[in-house]
Amino acid sequence: MAALTPPAKLAPEPSTVARLVVDVASDRSASDILLLDVRGIVSYADYLVIMSAASRRQMAALAEEVTGSLKKERVKIHHQEGTADSGWVLLDYADVVVHIFAEEERDLYKLEQVWHEAKQVVRIQ
Repeated sequence: MAALTPPAKLAPEPSTVARLVVDVASDRSASDILLLDVRGIVSYADYLVIMSAASRRQMAALAEEVTGSLKKERVKIHHQEGTADSGWVLLDYADVVVHIFAEEERDLYKLEQVWHEAKQVVRIQ
């Protein structure tokens, strides 16, 4: 008799992915963590997560921890842009886009103002 295999684990819903990113960011001491619901505002994502890091080293660690945690949940990254040295790392998970900023670059680009119409779901300062 053949052994039954368990069903494949499905990737979590976008809202769950976004909240997982917020949890990782909080656990890794990111600052000013913002989760925005951009459904109905943009066509390329449902949620944006924006956070700041105190150093380039912390930026790299946050990017690594987010990608590792989501990989464990079977969430595949679509693409990554930027590096910690550039001051801005973007992690694109299709329905969830993560922005990890150095404080200076976050002040410069002001994404919160760009997406002021979005619903603020979570803010951890």
